[in-house]
Formats: sequence, structure tokens, C-alpha cells
Amino acid sequence: MNFLRKLLRRGPRIEKVNISKRFDLIGRVGQGSMSKVWRATDRMTGRMVAVKVLELAKTIRFERRFVGMNKPTEGEVAITLRHPHIVRTLEHGVTVNNEQYLVMQFVEGRGLSYYVDLQNATMRENRLRFIIQLGDALAYLHGQGWIHRDICPRNVIVNDELNVQLIDFGLVVPNTEPFRAPGNRTGTTDYMAPELIMRQPTDPRIDVFSYAVSCYEMFANELPWPSSDTFESALQHVNNPPKPLQVFVPDIDAELAEVIMNGLARHPGDRWETAEEMAAAFRRVARRLEPSHADDE
Repeated sequence: MNFLRKLLRRGPRIEKVNISKRFDLIGRVGQGSMSKVWRATDRMTGRMVAVKVLELAKTIRFERRFVGMNKPTEGEVAITLRHPHIVRTLEHGVTVNNEQYLVMQFVEGRGLSYYVDLQNATMRENRLRFIIQLGDALAYLHGQGWIHRDICPRNVIVNDELNVQLIDFGLVVPNTEPFRAPGNRTGTTDYMAPELIMRQPTDPRIDVFSYAVSCYEMFANELPWPSSDTFESALQHVNNPPKPLQVFVPDIDAELAEVIMNGLARHPGDRWETAEEMAAAFRRVARRLEPSHADDE
């Protein structure tokens, strides 16, 4: 119950919330590895929102990795974020069942992974725009002093206006030395950077790697390495070079492919130094390839 004691200790005492009474839970709209999300109406405001409730047992197990480190909760991180391509968190707290909950703006749209799988006209015509917007969101997050640790299409929503929204900050940690230390290996295996897999020191460039894998997938509908379910099979990120993007997309612009492939470098020092630099490179490509849309993002 570490997270609960911390949450109640910081600032004024927080009243526990009965989710089923406070909100009209209309239906489930998502489920992560540690949480459930409902589309709901806030009975206090009448606003349509998304209510995320973290499963207590799984949250406690996760928090045990950070005993004595004063790690912020997901709600404490998310409530501070204000960016057009990051979903807005409106409130966070604790339920009457001692579960963490977050109340977020409800985003009408579909997951980016849906468009990756479909590869329809919407994806083909907008993927460079999506990539730049996601890079801007990631650059902002890093600028606020956080490492996301789980960048992948599953954690991105494309709204009805075809703008991306980064979601899910459950694995976010501060970009400080204790949290960059080797050993805390979390995230989605297919998108994990080699240094994370090898339990080496990390920094925001693990997110740059995951961002590059996501960009690769948005063009190819394939991963740079065969999909892996275990950390052992993920060692191919360390031991084998990624397949060149041109293998799957022969007509891709050479500069665009190079920007993505540079983000997949085995050694962090060979990657883009920051997400901001990588997004800027994509923006330069967009101005050349799509001059009429390059500044729409």
C-alpha cells in the first residue's frame, strides 16, 4: 500500500471516491495490463470522460520495484501534463476500494494500432503527420523530466480530427539517476531498447528507440525484428541488426527511412540524441515531401 500512503501524505487529505456512485459507467473502452478504462458520465459535471482504475494487486506489485525511491504515481505524473498531443488528465485519487483512479478527457477516435494494422488511406495520407505529432508529445514529456518507458501504437489514440494523443503513463519514471539505474526492465517487449533488455543504465533514448520502432511499424506494418513474447527472444534487438525498412517498403523516401533506422541503433550514442531532434528531422522530410501539409501538425 506504499502508493496509497504516499498519495494521502502529499498535500491535503484526499477523500476516497465511490466510482460507481460518482460516475455513470457506460461501457468499457479499454483494458491495459494493470488497469480497466470506462467511458463514463461524471454525475457532478455532466461531462463525458474516461475513467481509468488501476488494479490494486498489480499496482502494489509494480510499486514494490521502487521501495524507498519516492516514485510519483501515474495520476501525479499525468495531472501535470499539458500538451495538445497528450490526453488530458482532469483528476486523480483513490477509490473506496483503495485503487488508484484517473479521470481523463474522453477522446473520440481509434487506437493508432488499428490504423497500423489496416494500412488504409487514412494511414497512408497522414502517417508522417502522426509521427511528427507523437514525436512532439514525447519531446514535451522528456522536457518535463519524465521517461515514458512504453511508447508503442497501443498507447496512442488517433482522434476524429486525425490528431494523435499519447496515453498511459503507468510506467513513467523521473529522468533522474536512481530511476535510470540498471535493473528495472519494464515495457512492451517488441519496442524495448537493447540497453533496457540487457539491464544496463537507461535514459530518454530508450523512448527514442521505441518511437523509432513505432514509426517503422506505421510504414511497414511489420516490426524490425520478429515479434517476441519473451525477454530471451527480445535479445535479437541486441544481437541482430534490424531489417532495413526498404525490405518492406521499397519505395519509401531514402531520407525518411534513414531517420527511422537511426532511431533503431543498437547503441544509444548512435541514435538520435533526443526525440525533439528526431521529430525535427521528420518535419524537414515532411516539408520536402508534403509542403502543403508540413505545418498542419
